[in-house]
Order: sequence, then C-alpha cells, then structure tokens
Amino acid sequence: HRGRAAARRSGSRSLEEAEGGSPPAAARPGHHAAGEAVGSPGPMATWKRDGRVTGCQRLGCAGLAGALSLSLTAPLELLTVLAQVGASPPWRGLWQAGRSVCQAEGIGALWKGNLTACLRLFPYSALQLASYRRFVMLFMDDLGHISQWSAIMAGSLAGTVATIVTYPTDVVKTRLIVQNRLEPSYKGILHAFYMIYHQEGFLALYRGVSLTILGAIPFSAGSFFVYINLNKIWQKPSFRFSPLQNFINGCLAAGVAQTLSFPFETVKRKMQAQSPCLPHYGGVDVRFTGMVDCFRQTVKTRGVLGLWCGLTANLLKIVPYYGVMFSTFEFCKRVCLYRNGYIESPLSYKLIPGVDQSLQPQELQELKLLRRGNFEPPKPTLEN
Repeated sequence: HRGRAAARRSGSRSLEEAEGGSPPAAARPGHHAAGEAVGSPGPMATWKRDGRVTGCQRLGCAGLAGALSLSLTAPLELLTVLAQVGASPPWRGLWQAGRSVCQAEGIGALWKGNLTACLRLFPYSALQLASYRRFVMLFMDDLGHISQWSAIMAGSLAGTVATIVTYPTDVVKTRLIVQNRLEPSYKGILHAFYMIYHQEGFLALYRGVSLTILGAIPFSAGSFFVYINLNKIWQKPSFRFSPLQNFINGCLAAGVAQTLSFPFETVKRKMQAQSPCLPHYGGVDVRFTGMVDCFRQTVKTRGVLGLWCGLTANLLKIVPYYGVMFSTFEFCKRVCLYRNGYIESPLSYKLIPGVDQSLQPQELQELKLLRRGNFEPPKPTLEN
C-alpha cells in the first residue's frame, strides 16, 4: 500500500488503476466529444475497475451508456458536422440552425447518422479497451506503475487504433448526416457502404484518416496540460479527488483537447463528405484536392476561425454526454452487481451481508454451489 501511495504522489498509477474504468468512448467525445476520433482519459477513465463485473458485462454497460449518450446529444452532433462541412447556409445561432433543419427535413433529421454511431460503439469500445491494455503494459515500468503522460498516450493510441479500424463507419455517418433526408443519395447504412465502395473505391472509406493521427497530438497535449495542473486547481493531490471533481476534470480536459484538435476534425469532415459522385460534391463549402489544400481553401474562404466552425455545439455536448454516460453506466453496473449477487438492489449499493466482495463472479457462484451442496439435507432413499 505504501508503494501505491507513493506512486500516486509521484504522478504514476498502477496497472489496475490505469486500466480502471470503462471506455471513454470513450473520451471521443470522434467524435472528439464524446473522444471518439482519438482516445483520452476522460471522465470515464477515472472509474476504478470492478472485479465483481465481468468483462462482457462491463463492455455491455459501456455500450448501452454510450448509445444513450449519443442519442441524447445527436442533434448537437448533427449541427457540429453540418457547420464543419459547411453543407448548409450559415446560421446565426444553434437554435436557428436546428429550426432550419427541422423545417427543411423534419424533426427526425436531427438524428441523422445516429444509428451508425451507436452501432459503431461496440466494436470501437472493444478495440479501444483491448488496445489500451496493451499500451498500458508497454508503457509500465518495472514496478508496475505508469506515469500520467504515459496513461494519456496509451488512451490516445488506443483510441487511434480503434478509430482507424472502424473509420469506414464514421465516413458513412458523415455522409448520412450531410445528405438531404427527403432526397437521399443513400437509403441506409448498408446502401451507403455499397455505393461508396462501388462508386469511389475502397480508399474512399478511409478518406481523411490521417487527420485522426495528426489530431491525436494536440488532443493528447491538451489533455496532459489539464491533468498536470489539476493539483493546483483543486489544491490537493489527485488521489483525493471526489467523483464530482473527477467528472469536472474529465469534461475540462475534453473541452481543452477538443478545442486544440478541432481544425483537424473540421478538415477530416470535409474530406469525408466531399465526393464527385454526389450532388454539389457532397455539399462541402470549398473545393480541394487534398488535406493541405483543404486547410488552405478553408482559411481562404472562411478565415482562420473557419477551422473552428461548429466548436460551440461540440463543446455544449460534453457535459450532457459524459453526464448521461456516467449515470447510465453506474446504473447498468448496479444491475450487474445485483444479478451477480453482490448487492441487495439495483437501486442502491447496499451490500448483501456475508458476501465476500473480493471474489470474482465466477468464484462467488462456485462458492454458492459448494455451500448449497454441503448444506442440502440428504435425499431419502427408497427401501425395497
């Protein structure tokens, strides 16, 4: 225990602490808002890993929490992407933007592309968790500890790996968001995959993927800058932070990181949306021949601040996204703990008396079966 306390005071964490938590889908918020494009240790990463919940249960809890968070913040995500791509006339505010979309395509248009984002969550989270563990093991020292910077780098690299593998779904999501819902070029997710592949080739599904890697640099730097100054902000060591303080820390880190990496996200969205096979080249506000030219044309047409178009909507979804994800994950976790036999009710964390909370689910079930076998009265035998 002394070694762990010393590690915390020195800014490093043990393997168990580094792996703690559920996926920061986490720290998309790739959305960078909810941190999907690149990973980071957002609010979700502060949660301790609970051995009373199985890996499949933890992944399921994270998936359900992420899907609900995405669905509730989908209108803000849509406004962010439309502003980045410049697919619609400029708006004077978010309310007017949302109203214009509803008037033109109906209220259901606010959730365009959300199903794709939700379906992407499960493979993304699984890949991110698996990659994160690998990178944590790689960055660990001989004592089994990992520095805060290394933990952030592990999260960023894990998020990058997961994003690259699932990147085609992000391209499809962008295309579905940008298209007119009443006059669609794509009839659905599978049709979008089919049309993009056959009309534009396989590489079109990875258009702009290099910006994910480039964006990870300022994203990680922003996260690290916030986390190394948390002790000064709260005037106490990080291992004494309350859950609310950890939540605020994660939201603050996500906000700073996303602001710094947002120009890369903007150019990525433009590259995903532009296509010579779509009406008006996909509705993108500038014409370009590549990544560098996209930066140049965006600045030329809309000024330097044009690279941050949509940032307001993106930042506004951080708190509700992480808030809903955190509360939903905790409730789903309580349901799992109740089902596994550790707590009395999914509505509270009241422990069942006499249950060893250090046992894993499989060990607890084996112990129950053993006790049941030892204490069951012998069945009467029939005599001839």
